[in-house]
Amino acid sequence: MSYSGEVLRGHTETVILAILRGGDSYGYEILKRILDAGDGMIDIKDATIYTAFKRMEKDGLITTYWGDEGEGGARRKYYSITDAGREYHERKSREWRELTVILDRLIGGDEA
Repeated sequence: MSYSGEVLRGHTETVILAILRGGDSYGYEILKRILDAGDGMIDIKDATIYTAFKRMEKDGLITTYWGDEGEGGARRKYYSITDAGREYHERKSREWRELTVILDRLIGGDEA
């Protein structure tokens, strides 16, 4: 079974920031890490990721810089998390943990 990028809607920025917490990266590498982590079950378009990058940069969650040439001689645009991005990630991660408990109760019938 495969899920569209819709399953990540509302969490795309948090996922990207989680990746960037491990170090600066370029767009294709970030997209590949998301797809790989989804074990083939997540189908997210590169346009979704690049739209999120633009929004996140505008909101001050990430910064960008040009790196050295990659394969094929093209320069890569790298993304780096800011302090505001770290704070946003922490807040959204907390919200996610709280929300999963509530959804488990509502959908899974947990009494915990």
